[in-house]
Amino acid sequence: MATKQQFNNFAEMISGADVPVLVDFYAAWCGPCQMMAPILEQVNEHLKSKIRIVKIDTDKYPQLASQYQIHALPTLVLFKQGQPVDRIEGVVPAPNLIEHLQALI
Repeated sequence: MATKQQFNNFAEMISGADVPVLVDFYAAWCGPCQMMAPILEQVNEHLKSKIRIVKIDTDKYPQLASQYQIHALPTLVLFKQGQPVDRIEGVVPAPNLIEHLQALI
């Protein structure tokens, strides 16, 4: 399941993960972001042992949105060993997203 994440140190969270971390940068008021929730659930079911999905509310963590240049919502950023390796903006159908991620993880 994608989890809404609260943390003390974002860099520690993504670099300390034993699998790649897909971060969903979203906002509660964003309609397309709400459309991504069930899609991310499907992705998680297919890739649960290979990837960790984390949701970050850009309204609560504006400094992270700025740091990772999040200008559109939703934006998914895939981190491997603490480094961003891929970025996807907008709503993507689950089969397409799963296929895209499998090529990267």
